[in-house]
Amino acid sequence: MLPESKTIEYKREFTDDIKKTVIALANTDGGKIFIGVEDYGSVLGVAQPDAVTLQVNNAIRDAIRPDVTLFTETSLMLLEEKPVVVISIQRGTARPYYLSGKGIRPEGVFVRQGSSTVPATETAILNMIKETSGDSYETARSLNQQLTFQETNAYFKRKDVGFEKSHKRTLGLIGDDGMYTNLALLLSDQCAHNIKLAVFEGDRKSIFKERREFSGSLLRQLEEVYAYLDRFNRTKAEFKGLDRIDIRDYAPEVIREALLNAIVHRDYSFSSSALISIFDDRIEFTTIGGLVKGITLNDIMLGVSVLRNQHLANIFYRLNLIEAYGTGIPKIMGAYEGYKVKPKIEVSDNAFKITLPNINSLPSSLSIDTSDLLGEREKQVMRLLDENEFIQRKDVELALNISQQTAVLLLRKMIENGLVKKVGSGKLVKYIRGR
Repeated sequence: MLPESKTIEYKREFTDDIKKTVIALANTDGGKIFIGVEDYGSVLGVAQPDAVTLQVNNAIRDAIRPDVTLFTETSLMLLEEKPVVVISIQRGTARPYYLSGKGIRPEGVFVRQGSSTVPATETAILNMIKETSGDSYETARSLNQQLTFQETNAYFKRKDVGFEKSHKRTLGLIGDDGMYTNLALLLSDQCAHNIKLAVFEGDRKSIFKERREFSGSLLRQLEEVYAYLDRFNRTKAEFKGLDRIDIRDYAPEVIREALLNAIVHRDYSFSSSALISIFDDRIEFTTIGGLVKGITLNDIMLGVSVLRNQHLANIFYRLNLIEAYGTGIPKIMGAYEGYKVKPKIEVSDNAFKITLPNINSLPSSLSIDTSDLLGEREKQVMRLLDENEFIQRKDVELALNISQQTAVLLLRKMIENGLVKKVGSGKLVKYIRGR
């Protein structure tokens, strides 16, 4: 008999440790286990080969995940005229294989080192996942398979979107191997990624006013962070005669788009938190993950979208959180039309930062750029009035594809110039031709 090696293992009798050896061989280079042979090659044989064969097959089927039975074969052979059970194992294609009761953790995943079966390191486990799942983080198998979806299930229910097992497969939460993917981890209650938020006094990171950390499902983080940011999005009231005009520090759609961008386009293969910093004069959204290879900042500004997390973006699209791919940055920039100060976007190899100016903190010299509000946009509003007896602010927003605040500023300027008149008040306010 050949000595034990990386691909050969001898066992006197069937024991639970055989399952670990099967896993180790399937995770490494394959090999054979001989039951009924001493460690040093002395043949003992087995008393009940059929019973042992049944034990082996049941153990492999019930205790090892993913299913490795396609890569194993149990047979009976005579060595020195004694019955020996032989388990032949091929290197599997769904590595890492693991004990179902332990999960994809070092205590459940094993590899061969020389003639020994040892627990795999986390690095080895991640390398196996990458080898068999490809480079996409969201489609790779999750290290944690004990996932629950209480929060996400409730969110899908509110949106009237199915979230049964079949839907999870279609959405990419369950892979072809029947295992939860990293996408599932991101939407699970056990999501390991979080968002850290800090509120600073003034315009520097010197004095903290508040700190918060948001965890749980990405959908929970989205809702909680947006609600928290809304607390700091103050409203400034201006009066023109008897009319009151409310202008928020940040257009709500700008906050929404910046937050969605930070969540959907983040590189989750890094464990660092997404960071949101609130200052008196701005909000900064900083996320890990530079631009996708082949895309430039100019492309992003034009609305070109190459998704790093395609399945996650698809889920957000189905939930009506994203209207169309590639519209987020143009929407953010469009909301600052009419202002001399614009959002700032900075990109490095591994990070992406959006800085949103606080409209109400701008000095008058940097606030409204009247030259940008006049001209073609005025003409578009007048064309609307040519086609309709009256218009409302929402009509201007939709026709010109601008934010609520930009529409308010445009209509206010047109009223001052006598081009339009305001009729009514509150939600019933209408605009008609001024002359």
